[in-house]
Amino acid sequence: MQTLLSTENRPIAIASTFIVAILLAGTVYTLSTAGTAPLLSPNYLLQQLQTGSFLGICAAGMMMVILLGHIDLSVPWTLTAAAMTATAVGGDMAIPTALAVGITVGVVNGLGVSVLRIPSMIFTLGVDTVLRGLMVAQTGGFAPQDKATPIMLFLAKERMMGIPVAIFVWAAVSVAIVVILTRTGFGRSIYATGSREAAAYLSGIRTRLVIIGAFVASGLCAAIAGVMLAGYSAKAYQGMGNAFLLPAIAAVVLGGTHILGGRGRYIGTLVGVILIVLLNSVLSIMQMPEAGRQIIYGSVIVGMLLVYGRNQRVTS
Repeated sequence: MQTLLSTENRPIAIASTFIVAILLAGTVYTLSTAGTAPLLSPNYLLQQLQTGSFLGICAAGMMMVILLGHIDLSVPWTLTAAAMTATAVGGDMAIPTALAVGITVGVVNGLGVSVLRIPSMIFTLGVDTVLRGLMVAQTGGFAPQDKATPIMLFLAKERMMGIPVAIFVWAAVSVAIVVILTRTGFGRSIYATGSREAAAYLSGIRTRLVIIGAFVASGLCAAIAGVMLAGYSAKAYQGMGNAFLLPAIAAVVLGGTHILGGRGRYIGTLVGVILIVLLNSVLSIMQMPEAGRQIIYGSVIVGMLLVYGRNQRVTS
């Protein structure tokens, strides 16, 4: 019990409790209004995880940056730019082009934060605005007429052994993140740099490369999510990534990753994503407007920031 309620496991346990509570509340609501309980249907849950895989992949990359005490606000238009570029190129080069967009954005963000020492919130927001302008210029302000390629449709919509392929892609990204964070020197360097960058630098860690690598991971994950979302929608469209920024940050923070860096486990982010997906599902069933959902996400982030800030003052 003491291990379960440790500092690292407590947020995961709390988030898991909320998942159960959301499932129960949604089931009671649907039973009382429609006489059915779709939330307990395996097919319905798989469908929710399929659509949640886009958020899960974004959150995986976001966690890498937040572990450093930084944040990546360029995710929305990195996702959009990757998707729009991929559908415009088409053919076998669609996905490699999208990944190249994500890597390029990640390198630019990493250089701006680590070399130029510009605060990540400011620099990545500027990059996000630049990407938005580039995409508007590319399309002339209109929705692009390009369509998703067959492989993009397959990855986002098809099923294997009854399970959506998108969930397998999310699982592959999750395994890669876990291996990087727990089994590699780069992962240990991320935690060390996030805990105290100056001390990590003095101990011989090349902190600039660590920061660049984390932002590249975030850009790459955003690009993968863009490819998946374009396949799910059968096309790319402007602003398609806007709905993922706050939920991605909320999922990471809900999972117990310290917003100031240095502490967090990927299993927590995974639980946070599932919590956000199920919460969004129940709010949709209850016909909660989008504005209300954004208020909830924002309140969660502010609340956790206050908790972390208090903990820092107590331990300092």
